[in-house]
Amino acid sequence: MMVVISYDVCTQDEKGPRRLRRIAKTCQNFGQRVQNSVFECIVDPAQFTSLKFNLLNEMDMEKDSIRFYFLGANYASRIEHHGNKVAIDFEGTLVL
Repeated sequence: MMVVISYDVCTQDEKGPRRLRRIAKTCQNFGQRVQNSVFECIVDPAQFTSLKFNLLNEMDMEKDSIRFYFLGANYASRIEHHGNKVAIDFEGTLVL
């Protein structure tokens, strides 16, 4: 399933930049960055559980925000992109 993750991390305190880097790194382990604070992740339910657990443990619930958008298995017809930064098709043909 495709899950779009967006986050907003408060960087006003001294621990904020570290949380921001760690949340971005966690998202990169499961998907690709499509905007500064937005990732597209193709995961199965077990991977999503792990991803969500890691993100929620990393964030500060009082200062930060994370949103999960579930596009499901038929996500390809639900995404429309315009402009640069073309995303990689992880389910397409791999050419070495």
